[in-house]
Amino acid sequence: MKSFAHLVQEVQDKGLCHHCGGCVAFCSAINYGALELGEDGRPRYRDKDKCIECGICYSICPEIGDLEEETRNLVSWNGPMGRILGTAVARATDPEVRARATDGGVVTALLLYLFDCGDIDAAIVSRKAGPFQRLPLLAHSRADILAAAGFHFDTVSGIAHFSKLYSTYSPSIVELKDVARENLTQVALVGTPCQINTMRRMEVLGVVPSEAITIHFGLFCAGNFQFGPEERRRLEKIGNFKWAEVYKVNVKEELLIHLRNKEIRHIPLEQLTFMRRYACRFCDDYAAEFADLSFGGLGAPEGWTTVLIRSPKGQALLSKALRANIELFNYKENPLLSKTVMAKAVEWSEKKKQSATEHFRELEKRAL
Repeated sequence: MKSFAHLVQEVQDKGLCHHCGGCVAFCSAINYGALELGEDGRPRYRDKDKCIECGICYSICPEIGDLEEETRNLVSWNGPMGRILGTAVARATDPEVRARATDGGVVTALLLYLFDCGDIDAAIVSRKAGPFQRLPLLAHSRADILAAAGFHFDTVSGIAHFSKLYSTYSPSIVELKDVARENLTQVALVGTPCQINTMRRMEVLGVVPSEAITIHFGLFCAGNFQFGPEERRRLEKIGNFKWAEVYKVNVKEELLIHLRNKEIRHIPLEQLTFMRRYACRFCDDYAAEFADLSFGGLGAPEGWTTVLIRSPKGQALLSKALRANIELFNYKENPLLSKTVMAKAVEWSEKKKQSATEHFRELEKRAL
């Protein structure tokens, strides 16, 4: 039976850890207390003597292939990018939600709908904690859900009070420890592909607290981009702007820097390799293939969200919310839009898979 020590050797030491937090989340939820997240976001031993070497932390890691077939069967995965029952381009009907959102606010609108209907007790999201920094949050109210909406960017003083490394990423799945302690039974999870992946692996094994997650919202992910001081300075030069002029940052086919004067700086993602987490080079999941619904701005007009419907549960939720919190794009304005967003999703999915394969080959060559 392999343990966390093997996980360190096979994943962390090779630079493949995505900091998804799944191993720590399980260990904390089951109250073993052997693991914790370090200051750098990587899992580590908190108390090695408490580790019973159950091997679950190893099996649920997205970089370990032990449960790949079982996980794919669980969600009825099929190629080339997971099960897709349909696509939609939508946005929230509430102007306040749209104003807070990065794209069309569909994730926030759906969470509010579920909360208002009493279908969830809470939602695992991430909240603003400072410039370029987000932290996990177990949202228990409408106010919590609204506060977590969108990509937050603030040009405020006091950056020194925060960590030296700022990130777009939040290890939201770590909040699962609170799900178990509060005995919640209806929780929505909003996460990146690696977070959804590890949660589904927990579901395959039937370990707590996966049974509490009633729906999985996956986010399109081209990678985790770090916004440290040096990265910010280089971006200013590449995009010819000053951070004091910025009010919103978004990632679609490019990094979009929205300025207060309404101008937008478009920076190709190929120019951002210096900002991208090393482990993201080896991830082959762009569109959150194990989710119930996947979301992103890719291919959608400004102010709208692309939605991939992956399960009957996700399909039913979207259908119900269309009568309340969500509206569809008027396809009469662009009859080909649905096909366009689907083609874009497939294109970016294939690009990420190909890139991951190439980087793994390079890694194997270096090892030899």
